[in-house]
Amino acid sequence: MTRFSDLISRQLDLFAEDGMLEEVREAKARYDRADRDEAEEAYGDYADVVDAVKDALADMRDRYASTLDGDAAEEYEDAFERAARKRWRWLG
Repeated sequence: MTRFSDLISRQLDLFAEDGMLEEVREAKARYDRADRDEAEEAYGDYADVVDAVKDALADMRDRYASTLDGDAAEEYEDAFERAARKRWRWLG
């Protein structure tokens, strides 16, 4: 645990309420159900949604990190990345 653990947990909880994660689940379900002919396109759609989530999380991380000094910002960014990947393994 880091000094940022509680903060990051709350940030990720708020992010989870946004609805983007539901889009990931829906896109993954469409991919899983896709016929062979549609699988490539469905996977591309899924990958696009995952990339959008990664970008949104990076924006959240970067906005807060910009309020910290160098060493603290680096510590926070590393802790944020670990916590997000732990919570949502598909981000890795």
